[in-house]
Amino acid sequence: MTRNPDYFLHETAYVDEPSEIGADTRIWHFSHIMAGARIGRNCIVGQNVFIDRDVEIGDGCKIQNNISIYKGVILKDRVFCGPSVVFTNVINPRAFIERKSEFKTTLVQEGATLGANATIVCGVEIGAYALIGAGTVVTKDVLPYALMYGVPARQAGWMCQCGVVLPADTLPCPACQTPYQLDADGRLQPL
Repeated sequence: MTRNPDYFLHETAYVDEPSEIGADTRIWHFSHIMAGARIGRNCIVGQNVFIDRDVEIGDGCKIQNNISIYKGVILKDRVFCGPSVVFTNVINPRAFIERKSEFKTTLVQEGATLGANATIVCGVEIGAYALIGAGTVVTKDVLPYALMYGVPARQAGWMCQCGVVLPADTLPCPACQTPYQLDADGRLQPL
């Protein structure tokens, strides 16, 4: 293991080579980055995080403590993963049946937030700037800007890119004044 002056690696953390770690990224206590992982610039990888082979993590992501990100997961730029978020990569695992050829891709788009203890079942796409509430179980694709919570996840409203819940009766954000509109497909779009 070689130390790279471009990013911070706690003395108890491991980065297997070859892997790509962007400048100004910080990897904290007891974390393990597998060979082939790609982590962008200015990310925070919290304590006790496992990042599997071939995982792709964009710039500016925050991955809180106690998270395993398995092969097949892609986090775009500025994704927030709260403590103990759970990702899966096989729909029907069995300890006695090898299913590595059945890993499903999970895509978390730019700016999305995954709350503490949320479970993301493999094969879904979480849209840009969506917010998944703490403890939510996501089993289906999530629209951009959607506010989701429950087991299984259900949409409870819309979120602004700045992280504020949009009021039901008006789509301009009360905090940053960004205007939004629903398109013909019922998807929220900033104007």
